[in-house]
Amino acid sequence: MAQILEAGMVICFGISWPVNIAKSIKSKTAKGKSLVFLFFVLLGYICAVCGKIISDNISWVFWFYVVNMIMVSLDIFMYFINRKRDIALYENTDNR
Repeated sequence: MAQILEAGMVICFGISWPVNIAKSIKSKTAKGKSLVFLFFVLLGYICAVCGKIISDNISWVFWFYVVNMIMVSLDIFMYFINRKRDIALYENTDNR
């Protein structure tokens, strides 16, 4: 039962990442994103994965943490792509 509840928490929290990634792709801007927040969330998932490995408690729930960690990493990657676009756009408007 505990694993089902843990999976429910990770799934509910993880639902937001695909939505956030889609928003990053569609908006093509890093404005409104917090890189510090994203890194802390990623660090949290890394700690959870390491904790599962250290305690030798790798069950099916473990893979939900891994998927969420990958999605947060992708969102961080999108941040840098969009930040580069923001800088290029700013430089182009300054030269006019």
